[in-house]
Parts: sequence; C-alpha cells; structure tokens
Amino acid sequence: MRKICVITGTRAEYGLLRNTLINIKKSSKLKLQLVVTGTHLSEHYGYTVNEILEDNFEIDEKIPILLEGNNTSNIAKEMGLLMFELSQAFERLKPDLILILGDRYEIFAAAATAMSMNIPIAHISGGEITEGAIDEQIRHAITKMSHIHFPGAQIYAQNIINMGEESWRVFNVGDPGIENIKITKFLNKEELKRQLGIDIDEDTLLITYHPVTLEINELSYQIENLLNSLNTINKKMIITYPNADNGGDYIIKKLQEFKQSNSNVHLFPNLGILKYLSVMKLCGAVVGNSSSALVEAPYLKIPAINIGNRQKGRLMADNIISCSNKREDIIEAINKSLSSEFREKVHNTKSLYGEGNTSKEIVEILENIEIDDKLLKKKLVWS
Repeated sequence: MRKICVITGTRAEYGLLRNTLINIKKSSKLKLQLVVTGTHLSEHYGYTVNEILEDNFEIDEKIPILLEGNNTSNIAKEMGLLMFELSQAFERLKPDLILILGDRYEIFAAAATAMSMNIPIAHISGGEITEGAIDEQIRHAITKMSHIHFPGAQIYAQNIINMGEESWRVFNVGDPGIENIKITKFLNKEELKRQLGIDIDEDTLLITYHPVTLEINELSYQIENLLNSLNTINKKMIITYPNADNGGDYIIKKLQEFKQSNSNVHLFPNLGILKYLSVMKLCGAVVGNSSSALVEAPYLKIPAINIGNRQKGRLMADNIISCSNKREDIIEAINKSLSSEFREKVHNTKSLYGEGNTSKEIVEILENIEIDDKLLKKKLVWS
C-alpha cells in the first residue's frame, strides 16, 4: 500500500483536511500516516488534538514545538525544531508521499524537510494570493517545492502554471471548505444554545481577526479600531482566537480584555469545524480577515466583512464587503452587511471555489499517480 503522510498544525487546517483523511483511511490502496504538531498540542489554543482523536484517527507522531510567545524569532526556532523532529519521524515512517495544506510556517518546515529527504510532496490550496501576510511567500515557496498541486479554483491553478509548474502536475479539485459544508449536518439553533449557551440570530456577528504579519507594526492600531468598532455596533459577538502567528498573543490579550468589559462578547479559543460552520450558517455576518469569510461564507450566502490587507488578492464573491482598518470604515461595512438590502443581494451569491468533491478527487489522484523519476525531477516550464 502507498503510505501517505499528512501533517497538520492548526484547527482550521485540520478542518479542511478531515474529509481527505477519512477517504485516505477508507482507501484499499493507501495507508494514512498522521503527524500532529503546532497549536493542536497547546492548551492555550484549546488542545485541539482531542478533536482528531475523537474522529478516530490514529496519530503516528505528536511533535510539540510552540515556545513561550509567538514573536518572529520564536517562530524561526519552532520551524527548526519541527524540521529536526520531522526528519526523524520521516525516517521511522518512510512515507511514499507527504500531503500538506496551506501556507503556515509549520507546513513550510514540513515541505522543506520532505524536499531535502527526496520525498514527493502534494500540496492543497496553492496558487492563492494574500498580499498582506507572510503566508504569501510561504505558499509560493511550498508550490515550488511540491510535485503535485491541488488548487481550489481554476484561476489559482493557472497561477501555479504561470509560476513555471508543469500543467500535468496541477489538478483543480475545488476548495475543501465547500465539501465540508456539503456533507455537514449542521447543529440547529437550539443545539448550539445548549452547547455554547448563546442564542444565535441574524444580529449575531462571528468574528476572527488574525495578525497581518507584514503589517505587524500597525497591529495595535488595527485591533484598537476593530474593538472600538465592535463596541459601537454593540451586537452579540462570537469571537474565536487568531492563529499562532507573530502578534497572536497580543490579539488574544486584547480580546480577553474586551470580553471582560462587554457582556455581549463570547470568546472561544476554537469552536471546531461543526460548531463554527453551524454558527456561520445562522449568524448575521462574518467579520475579520479569515479565509473562511471568503470561501465558506459565500456558499452559505452569509454577508462577510473582510478587513484590511491580509486577504488582498483572493477571489471575492458578491457577499463580501472589503474595508480598511479605519474605525469608521469598519462600522459602515458592518452596518451595510446587516441591512435588508445587502442581505437580499447576498441570497444570489455564487461560490467561486468548486462543487464540493475535493477529497474524493484528491484520493483518486494519490492512488493512481505514478511516483517515478518524471514526478520527482521537476522542470521549469513556461508555455
């Protein structure tokens, strides 16, 4: 059987990988190997490795790497620690191929380790553009290290080809977030109230704001304006923690202070994929700078406010209102998103990220693609 080693470091990434993991596990031609690292193993971020275990996946390696604080030097050290540990894990597991998703520094470390050990790499969600974050550089670097590409939209597939990748390596399988929505049996309003203690309605805001890593000097200004705007709007708020990026601890501290002074705020380290999507389906609008507002929210026909430059360059559906980090712009965007006129417009939103068959297509390709010299020896090609 072909051994497919999947590396996951965050709750959001695991949520997108989950269906593919299920289908690899079901395959008679593939053997799943699972390496868990990053915030999954941190109490601070909710110890989300428990979600993986609850889904009945066997974990082959747990690699804790998070140091105290998430500044730039610690992130570089964490990458080094992970590469050291992964090199030993890969020696033990001897995977035929590694499968990774996205553009975080843990995934870059995994790709670099596999590349140096001549292990072929399959990468999900390459070719996307996010000009405001260091993820942009990481994502494209992973693309150039990878041998098989699974972008989420045709324009992203073309971006990968434009980077000199051979077209036969690129498979437009759609975004895994759409598949999650298609197969999820959502929790209803009463079930969410029992689990979260919150009545979710069309005046509820679902909020996630991640550090904009190429604008870290502006972080205090950005968070102050966001929280002032939310305080002015004064709606019921469900807020989830940011990623473990440089600046993440600062955002968490400010969110905790905001919660203490505002009874409308409900703050969670993470909700898990089921509760998160169920809240999104029922809420009035999604606010912040998370990619979920651009991928899942359009499919669910929920208004989304995309703040600042973190997602600049991504495909934007008709449900999305982009605004600056200025307080008055955020307030105007939220008020517009909750208006009856905009909600009516959002009902006609079309998803830009595929039809939701992502995991089955990925697994079929992993089962059948030849792992040979042609795959391993990459060429720089421009047509």
